[in-house]
Amino acid sequence: MPSLPNPLFCALDRPDLGAALALGRSLGSGVGGLKVGLELFAAHGGKAVRAVADLGLPVFLDLKLHDIPNTVGGAVRALNALPIAYLTVHAGGGRAMLQAAAAEAGDGRTVLAVTVLTSLDDADLRAAGVAGGVSDQVLRLADTALGAGVGGLVCSPREVAPLRERFGRAPLLVVPGIRPASRGDDQKRTMTPTEALAAGADVLVVGRPITGAPDPALAARHLLAGARSG
Repeated sequence: MPSLPNPLFCALDRPDLGAALALGRSLGSGVGGLKVGLELFAAHGGKAVRAVADLGLPVFLDLKLHDIPNTVGGAVRALNALPIAYLTVHAGGGRAMLQAAAAEAGDGRTVLAVTVLTSLDDADLRAAGVAGGVSDQVLRLADTALGAGVGGLVCSPREVAPLRERFGRAPLLVVPGIRPASRGDDQKRTMTPTEALAAGADVLVVGRPITGAPDPALAARHLLAGARSG
């Protein structure tokens, strides 16, 4: 997979569309794309996606669709009306659901299968009855998702290296859980931007380290400069 000119995508995770657009506008060329997630989409729907796309950067629509194949296929087909570059579905939905999503995605759109959320660890999976730990589960889900024809995966930075070892450079790996340093929040499997890129990540999705900074544009530039210097 060719490297993106700017691998840093900012998550516009807020319900206020005006504030989200102001943030996206302020980041300018400091990021390579913008993510619209559940919070902003639930508040404003397709209007938010179109407005964010008008800022001139690729839009990553992170809805993590997970339902029966017919429903997910129909949802992806409906979302083709929106100007998006990336769309997420849950890898745990099974091969038929993933195939339906990949089949319905319009030209220029990449379906990404979310493996294991970065807020979960081995203990969480054991509590849910999943054996083998996070790394094993990510590889199992990746086998299914890539075999079903999706264009890439969403994983924590800690699973990037084993995924590259198994699948090579072909799949696009989109990586949340990016932190400039260790910090206490709900993300359990994290790395710095430098570490994630060195492991083989293609896209780094960053929210709070940018959006919660006093100067988000400066924070984004520092993150990108640090990643590239590594």
